Amino acid sequence: MELWKGFPFDDPVGAERHSSYMTAFYENVYARKGDLFFHKCLFVCDAADRPVATCFAWKAYDRVTTIHWLKVRKEYEGMGIGRALLSVVMQGLQPDDFPVFLHTQPGSYRAIKLYTDFGFHLLSDPVIGTRRNDLEQCLPILKPYMPEEAYQALRVTQAPAWFPEAVRSSDVVEF
Repeated sequence: MELWKGFPFDDPVGAERHSSYMTAFYENVYARKGDLFFHKCLFVCDAADRPVATCFAWKAYDRVTTIHWLKVRKEYEGMGIGRALLSVVMQGLQPDDFPVFLHTQPGSYRAIKLYTDFGFHLLSDPVIGTRRNDLEQCLPILKPYMPEEAYQALRVTQAPAWFPEAVRSSDVVEF
């Protein structure tokens, strides 16, 4: 559990600073299905058995298939590990698990390219659950960091009507 809680952060100080957030997230989202969490949460390890990447699919709100916590350690980025891990996670889904959703931010421009390569679209809805979707403000941030071809490949769509309804069904943000 401690490994998972600290994994999204690139340094021990960040991990420590966010430890209570990660604990609360686990308690609010995964704890009632703790065995399933530990079954689904995948790690990729290097030759010395040190974890270098993690990701898993989760049924948020008990009805929305989501990708959770895809993270590759900085020193291992660009080696295809995230692509391979996301491939494994996506291949483990059943036809009725689709569509699949995830949450990201403009600073994750390499991941956004990866998600686009997998067919993910950006959502245009101004609010998703309790979060503002600042897509219009974020696209100009992405543009200088992404290769032009990758930026032009971004697709924007409105969420299906049932999706925001599912996300609003709980006060707990599950992804």
